[in-house]
Amino acid sequence: MGVIIKYSYLLPRKIYRFFDHYVARLITLYKFKAFDVSFSSFATNGVPVIDIYGGARLRIGAGFKMNNGIRFNQIGRQQRCFFIANNGGQIVIGDNVGISSTAFHCNRSIRIGNNVRIGGNTVIYDTDFHSLNVESRVGGKENIADVLMKEVVIGNNVFIGAHCTILKGVTIGENSIVGAGAVVAKSIPPNEIWAGNPVRFIKKL
Repeated sequence: MGVIIKYSYLLPRKIYRFFDHYVARLITLYKFKAFDVSFSSFATNGVPVIDIYGGARLRIGAGFKMNNGIRFNQIGRQQRCFFIANNGGQIVIGDNVGISSTAFHCNRSIRIGNNVRIGGNTVIYDTDFHSLNVESRVGGKENIADVLMKEVVIGNNVFIGAHCTILKGVTIGENSIVGAGAVVAKSIPPNEIWAGNPVRFIKKL
């Protein structure tokens, strides 16, 4: 009886995941075309959120892989991947990059190198979103003219752990590792491990 119950649950689940994967790829391909995304090859579990407007662009290299939503890379806090760019912002992702439940919000430039792995629920922002000037921020209509924006660059072979926050102006040097849950508000040199909130140096590789 237990075996029957087990397989009556597992078999439909496998079938559902198969069709979910196939349909997700078609929907994602449709979104890529609709938002004029430049891409080479990709694999996706689930469907990402894409909102590219105001002259912005999203470019993705070969061998790109992503997980979206609660059924994939089940480490907690699942969400879909977000690719949000506006005001001419450029999101450029290199070859052989893997992400899970990652959010990119770009007003200027976010550049990801080759062979990068980004853990689940990480967010990358190249903007403060709001002015640091209190008068601009609390007025009747918020003045965003002086909102700070700076390019984010993640070098080749970088590994970023789950639940990290990467903020504007940060460069992460190639081969470096960022520990899970880190808040990265300053640049990290190549070939080092950093972790913590705020992020701090741990050791050289």
